[in-house]
Amino acid sequence: MLDTPAPAVPPLSLRDQSSDPEGFARDFGGSFERFGFAIVADHGIDPALIERAWAATREFFAQPTEKKLEDRAAKGGARGYIPFGIEIAKDATENDLKEFWHIGRDLPPGHPYTESMPPNVWPDYPPDFREIFTKLYAEFDRVGARLLSAIARYLALSPDWFVEPVRDGNSVLRLLHYPPVSANAPGIRAGAHEDINLITLLLGAEEAGLQLLDRDGKWLAIDPPPGALVVNVGDMLQRLTNHVLPSTTHRVVNPPPERRGHSRYSMPFFLHLASDFEIATLPGSVSAERPNEYPEAITADDYLQQRLREIGLL
Repeated sequence: MLDTPAPAVPPLSLRDQSSDPEGFARDFGGSFERFGFAIVADHGIDPALIERAWAATREFFAQPTEKKLEDRAAKGGARGYIPFGIEIAKDATENDLKEFWHIGRDLPPGHPYTESMPPNVWPDYPPDFREIFTKLYAEFDRVGARLLSAIARYLALSPDWFVEPVRDGNSVLRLLHYPPVSANAPGIRAGAHEDINLITLLLGAEEAGLQLLDRDGKWLAIDPPPGALVVNVGDMLQRLTNHVLPSTTHRVVNPPPERRGHSRYSMPFFLHLASDFEIATLPGSVSAERPNEYPEAITADDYLQQRLREIGLL
């Protein structure tokens, strides 16, 4: 009897969207529906900008803890520095082995979302930190919009359906540092969890450790080509689609002994809906076989606050 080959998330090329938008939407949405994850190469973000971002990330986290704490995030952890060991996965018993920095959307004075979206905090070192990550944030926004257009097509919606729901959305760019791990470290780098937001775009997953929980109950390693984005469904999209697109449990495991002395860095972009958008189940996602699991709508900000309390950031 032949062994059944292990499933793998197939890599896709965003270049294909220009020549065959329907075909790319089919493949991208199909990967989301099967795994809750997709791997997207040829995303068009300038490699030189990405390299500058990695360098600035390493420089920032290499500073003494006392220096980093000068820009410690306020309530909710929405902007600035969050120290090592603060965040914990929902229902976990050990805190994650990571520290991180949050960058959000810059809003003009008097914007109605300023109550739910605080202003950014910018460190004084590295000196080009703000310039680099303002540009990278805009690039994630641009690529995210293209991917949401594909998802809209897959769901038989207008390709521009998500344009208004995410306009001035509360998206967050997280710079993550997982320090070297001791042999007797409690917990793992990031406990099993699902993301809160609409979709997540992740750079840096080519460093081993990211795994998703597949349908058979086994952990499946994510192995993207160098420079590719790993993209996954968040709980808001799962709720909006009544679980047609699943928010899959994932984690970051500790490295093997020979790699425990090395840091791991990654940059997830948590693409969020606008704060006042009402998450109501899409009618096309409800049927006799798939009854509506969320008959009551909830605003994106109310849902976010509820989840932040669960993971220890509120």
